[in-house]
Amino acid sequence: MTGLSIILRYGKIKVDEYCIIISSIINFNLKNMEENTTGQEGVEAPKAPQNDDVEKNKVMAIVGYVIPILFFVPLISEAKNSPFAKFHANQQLLLLLAAIAVNVVGTVIPVLGWFIILPLGTIAVFVLAIMGIINAVKGEMKKLPMIGGYEIIK
Repeated sequence: MTGLSIILRYGKIKVDEYCIIISSIINFNLKNMEENTTGQEGVEAPKAPQNDDVEKNKVMAIVGYVIPILFFVPLISEAKNSPFAKFHANQQLLLLLAAIAVNVVGTVIPVLGWFIILPLGTIAVFVLAIMGIINAVKGEMKKLPMIGGYEIIK
């Protein structure tokens, strides 16, 4: 068999096919989210910063979600004065701290940590990272659920 394969419930699927499936699910969810927010009356979407700020600093807002240890990159680059980049750098730092906490707790607690806390916590951090990337790509400053309420970088 050529290439890597992932064993799913009903057999094997190639990694390329798996990535296509995941990206189509994300695109479908994004489309549904846009339809839901535009069709509701009386519900306002969160206010986004100025468009030029968002467009200039979109890549900086995404960097730390992809590689969490790089959360500081927007703070030392030209984006250091951007409220959009700072907001996402703060969310990325919180995500990094959550990932560290999940790994420490999941490693220290025997059996329960190894088989429940660590896998579920890692999946939760991964989902939060994807949510952060989606928010950054859409140009929104939405806080991540559960961890996004704290402000470390001001």
